[in-house]
Amino acid sequence: MEIFHRVLQAAVNGGASDVHVKVGGPVIVRINRQLIAIECPIPTEEWVNKVVDSIVPRHARQRLDADREVDFSYFVPNVGRFRTNVFQQKGQWCLAMRYVKIQVPSFEELGLLPILKTIAEAPRGIVLISGSTGCGKSTTLAAMIEHINATTKKHLITLEDPIEYVFDDNQCVMEQREIGLDSMSFEMGLKHILRQDPDIIMIGEMRDATSFMAAINAADTGHLVLSTLHTTNAAVAIGRILDFFKPDERDQIRRQLAATLQAIVCQRMVNKIGGGVMPALEIMINTPTVRKMLEENRLEKLSAAIETGVDDGMQTFNQALFALTKERKITEKEALAKASNPQALEMNFKGIFLDEARRILT
Repeated sequence: MEIFHRVLQAAVNGGASDVHVKVGGPVIVRINRQLIAIECPIPTEEWVNKVVDSIVPRHARQRLDADREVDFSYFVPNVGRFRTNVFQQKGQWCLAMRYVKIQVPSFEELGLLPILKTIAEAPRGIVLISGSTGCGKSTTLAAMIEHINATTKKHLITLEDPIEYVFDDNQCVMEQREIGLDSMSFEMGLKHILRQDPDIIMIGEMRDATSFMAAINAADTGHLVLSTLHTTNAAVAIGRILDFFKPDERDQIRRQLAATLQAIVCQRMVNKIGGGVMPALEIMINTPTVRKMLEENRLEKLSAAIETGVDDGMQTFNQALFALTKERKITEKEALAKASNPQALEMNFKGIFLDEARRILT
């Protein structure tokens, strides 16, 4: 294990976000989204088996034996915490480990907009942080939770699989529950969570109808619910949520979302000028206009509502990328590569702005 811990230490010292280990290949780390092989002995099957036997916690072993893959958190003193997935390929164990910084980065360090603090301060409702895998959703959510922890006296309970960032009580009473260790399943944890007197509930990921119904029920009873979702943009997130439900249930769920949703923030990581990455944010807030679109099932007009809602704190990805370019944080080339509508953004850079969104809303 000494060599394994030295590998993790080297990865962290080098600024890696992820570590990949498999039998017969070099250890790979991801730095600034690039995969790089590091100098260390090539992992053998015997060595990887010993590592897996040592790091998989007792509560996760049964799941690993049954499913041949499992998620858990692994902590190395003086190195840090890693969100770990053990899985198999070609009948051999592999590890994918995401380094979770011990100190939650501040809004300023992450490049997050102040409107996210306002969203985090909402007294009730559902707030979703969405985006693709690896886009930093968990870190953004952690920054919002840390802001709540520093500014309000609330009882905040998390349900995570596994626990990533560890929070200490500040103004809030914080309780973090890991699936498999502190609760046998998300379904079981969600069933009992309202009996634990929370003000705020954080669900690590919205993954099925059960999760969403629990969130809606909690928001209906005056709780703030924070979670993450895999979607490519904020407007699409509503359709993604409805897809979890049977067709005959969707109208009712959509109306309940219209009443309980606070905001959806979707992010994409972009490469900064001078190195490093930062999130570009699309923000949809449940304003009266957005609520009306949800109630009337005019989901195709949500993007237009976001684009015209700048005064309410909303913005599309194109608007976010345009602003980051004008602030000289990213290049025009990077903005166009990450844009939802590159042609429209290119016209914006040339000083041409079409008022299509307002026409669509009328």
